[in-house]
Amino acid sequence: MHDAQAPRITLDAFQELCAHSAPFVHYFGFKTEEIGAGTARVRLPYDEKFVRPGGTVSGPAMMALADFTLWAALLGAIGEVPLAVTTSLNINFLRKPANADIICTARLLKLGRRLAVGDLLLTPDGEALPCAHVTATYSIPPRDESD
Repeated sequence: MHDAQAPRITLDAFQELCAHSAPFVHYFGFKTEEIGAGTARVRLPYDEKFVRPGGTVSGPAMMALADFTLWAALLGAIGEVPLAVTTSLNINFLRKPANADIICTARLLKLGRRLAVGDLLLTPDGEALPCAHVTATYSIPPRDESD
């Protein structure tokens, strides 16, 4: 989980995994920019299809971005593990985001054998202040002891 460690999945391998096994990535247009050992940075390109009444990016689109970004950070820490899944996600919307790409940065706070807890910030591109803060927990399936 430290910056000095190499990620357990490369950016190219993660993008390949997404292309073959995560069709929702294409729908949202997520652009994974960085993966580290327990960190990730993903961009949600601004698109009118995610705007809700009131002229702001919808909460469900921002929640999907946060969930996906934590998944990337987790795989960066543990490698490609099928069925690592979200068990909880809490989001605090801090302010209305600008009509711009939204950048989500994630870092794992705790990586255990069965659970991982992450902290995420969503920030409109070009701005300093986040528009949302997320904490989330992922469940990690038991590892095959033959590995």
